[in-house]
Amino acid sequence: MSMKLITRDGKFAPLFWTQFLGALTDNFLKNALVVLVTFKGATVAGLDAGSVVALSGGLFVLPFFLLSPLAGQVADKLEKSRLIRITKIWEVLIMLVGCAGFYFHNFVLLLSVLFLAGVQATLFGPVKYSILPDLVAKDDLVSANAYIELGTFLAILVGTIGGGILISLPGGELWISVALLVLSVLGLISGWRVKPVPAACPDLAVSFNPIPTFRSTFTILREKKAIFNSVLGISWFWFFGAAVLSLLPVYCKDYLGAGEQVVTCFLAMYTIGIGIGSIACEKLSFKRVEIGLVPIGSIGMTIFLLDLFFARPDWIPDAGKLLTFTEFLQTSVGPRLLIDFLMMSVFGGFFILPLYTLIQERSHPESRSRVIAGNNIINAVFMVASALVVMAFHHYHLTYPQIFLILGFANLAVAIYIYSIVPEFALRFLAWILARLMYRLGVKGEHNIPTEGPAILVCNHVSFSDWLIISALVKRPVRFIMYYKFFEIPLLRYLMKQAKVIPIAGAKEDPALLEAAYDQVSRDLRDGEIICIFPEGQITRDGNLNPFKSGIEKMLARDPVPVVPMALKGLWGSFFSFGRGRAFMKLPRGFFHKVELVIGKPVSASEAKAESLHTKVAGL
Repeated sequence: MSMKLITRDGKFAPLFWTQFLGALTDNFLKNALVVLVTFKGATVAGLDAGSVVALSGGLFVLPFFLLSPLAGQVADKLEKSRLIRITKIWEVLIMLVGCAGFYFHNFVLLLSVLFLAGVQATLFGPVKYSILPDLVAKDDLVSANAYIELGTFLAILVGTIGGGILISLPGGELWISVALLVLSVLGLISGWRVKPVPAACPDLAVSFNPIPTFRSTFTILREKKAIFNSVLGISWFWFFGAAVLSLLPVYCKDYLGAGEQVVTCFLAMYTIGIGIGSIACEKLSFKRVEIGLVPIGSIGMTIFLLDLFFARPDWIPDAGKLLTFTEFLQTSVGPRLLIDFLMMSVFGGFFILPLYTLIQERSHPESRSRVIAGNNIINAVFMVASALVVMAFHHYHLTYPQIFLILGFANLAVAIYIYSIVPEFALRFLAWILARLMYRLGVKGEHNIPTEGPAILVCNHVSFSDWLIISALVKRPVRFIMYYKFFEIPLLRYLMKQAKVIPIAGAKEDPALLEAAYDQVSRDLRDGEIICIFPEGQITRDGNLNPFKSGIEKMLARDPVPVVPMALKGLWGSFFSFGRGRAFMKLPRGFFHKVELVIGKPVSASEAKAESLHTKVAGL
């Protein structure tokens, strides 16, 4: 993860600082209002503190639901850097109104400012994410998204701490007003430096009628199932996060008997964890969209959220003397609760970053802003629903452990569902981990694999771990063809089905299964998938390359797609090969042995014959 992206990159850095300063401004505003309501006794329409905090969160996200379709259309039609400048001017004007709200202690006006800030964020949101693929190279897209997430949650942390501290000072309303104006002006200056990019769809006719606009936006969203599922996953994350964060101030005060310092520390754990998770996700993604991290992230979130149910204070909260941060750390469960929040958010970073990157990578450039807008609409629906659910929790007087238990089981259901629709991605990620634990991996010629569209990979077959290495080193998901008798081993059969491995048999063994395999390969290729086949049909017994069988030619006759020759080097003699004796029946020769995958240039279907492919793989 190169720091050059945010320090020296003339295209990405201005966008990063613009979104960071915008998020910082919003969080200064929101947390100052939350502190006034929760700890200084301010009231709005007779509502209790917990309900006002939930209401403020709902008001901020309501514009995402009302205006996102229009925002997406405008972002696709107009040049995006111009739109960024317009939204930043709007932000400065909003903060001027916010200053008036703090000066006159008009909380209705401040809630209105939150809503207007939500309008500004609604207009900026589709631009922020849809412009990224135009500003950074594809290999840097995961890193850019990691920085955006890191910056956003760092802004939440700094804004939460800074807003709380400033509003608590003598004359806090003046201090917070100055901070809001300075931050919004700096954001405007940074936004003015964002480089122009070509308008994605300048001829798009913008519709102000919300009904057909909503319909067309959701039609675009549902064009690709992977994108729609990613949007649902992101929306659940914001439902989950909004619920936890809105519960936090009152949870600390009423349930733990802890003061503002402890609230700030919990928020710090949450936001630092998201940052750590985003950075770790970027490192583990190996410059590719690693969807396998998503179910793992969801399971991790569930484990640490459920621990909040079991970690209960053994002291009686005293509203007259709230615990300081130091006193809280000395309690029996204080450090445990902080670790729960930290680790829950680390896994949250694993969960959300690949989903955002997948949406950007898989959406069409001319409609990418509308896809992001559709994502924002569903996010907003989930977040408003989260605010309503939290208010219902308060209304029915559920205890905080009960609330965390309900959220934990709901998240567990989501984790199971996500795994059920992307099991092959989770297994692919585990393969990546295992391969890198066992070997020092290298790859040459990775640019020779098409970045999109169907292709067939052909490779020499050296060991039982060949598929593991290829899964770890090829950035795109790969569907493997394997001998059907592996499916007769119970555990292996389950894993292969989860990984969507295609079983194949010889023509004399099972003609029907062979034909079914060809049919499945054809369907996958027509869906734009990458297929990997070992044309030797068996693992080498002597380290030499066996003749290639003609099955590859039959596949190409049905679907003439590019063929990419590859060669695995360094696996002969390993524990999983027949070198030095039978596979699995000898001592490993040591971990971190160097293994390399060499990828040759694609061959057209018309030139890809079994014999010529054998020659190319042998040459590699």
